[in-house]
Amino acid sequence: MPDEIHAGGNAHATVSGKSTSTRLSYRLGQINSFVWDIAVSAESGTDASSRTPRCRPRALVALAVVLFFECAVLVGVAGLLTFELFADKPTSYLSAVAILLLAIVAAGWVFVIALGTLRARPWIRAAALTWQVLQLAVALGSFQGLFARDDVGWVLLVPAVIIIVLLFTPSVVKATARRE
Repeated sequence: MPDEIHAGGNAHATVSGKSTSTRLSYRLGQINSFVWDIAVSAESGTDASSRTPRCRPRALVALAVVLFFECAVLVGVAGLLTFELFADKPTSYLSAVAILLLAIVAAGWVFVIALGTLRARPWIRAAALTWQVLQLAVALGSFQGLFARDDVGWVLLVPAVIIIVLLFTPSVVKATARRE
């Protein structure tokens, strides 16, 4: 017959008196039983359907729109790279496939950042800033060198600057701040 251990008002059935794994699973069960993400309303006793939705700042919506635009451009670039992979004979198939995969992963990541922006997640500021810094580096490289393309440089530079400015507007910082 299993023994019952009463600790803090909670009963737990053990397999044996010396079972460490059972005690560990009990503790993990305690940790996992608490609900950590309960939304707290200023009005007590109201349900989620009666509350009005939170209004997003215009700068946050503009940030999401520009991020979705960048995602669409990256999807277009991935499509163009796919077409080029089959239409032309690349010098190195491995390099062509690697660049295509990088474009697909980048499009997916920017899409995730844009969705997080609409949900006002705190992590999007660091993720979006990191992506924009990388984009700025490529844009600046597009303005110089043997194969300089000013048009590509401007297409990369303008959205990156807009997003960086929007990331540091007070309304976006406030909307994406951690709430504790």
